[in-house]
Amino acid sequence: MASQSRKKVRKNVMKGMSIKSGDKRPTSKGAGLTSSAVRKINRKTGGNLQTAVTESKPRTKARAARRKSYCSRSKGQMKMHNINCSKTPKKRICAARRRWKC
Repeated sequence: MASQSRKKVRKNVMKGMSIKSGDKRPTSKGAGLTSSAVRKINRKTGGNLQTAVTESKPRTKARAARRKSYCSRSKGQMKMHNINCSKTPKKRICAARRRWKC
C-alpha cells in the first residue's frame, strides 16, 4: 500500500510547475529545473535530485561522473526521438545539453 502512494506522489511531482511559476527555465536560459524546483521535488518525494553540473571543470569526480552520465543518457534520448540540435537548437533537450556542456 505504501509503495502505491509513493508512486502517486512521484507521478504528480511536476504538476503545477511551469516556467511562469519560476520552477522551470525557459529554453533561452538553458531549460531544466531551477534550484527552488529541485528543493520542492525533493521535499515532496524524499528524493536526492540535484541541479545541473554547469561548471567547465567539475569540482569533484562525482560531479564529473553525473555530467558524463547525463550527457550519454540525453544523447540516447536525442537518437530515439530523431532530434538534430544543429537543425532545431530551440528544443528543450538541446538547450539542456548546452547548459550541461555536453
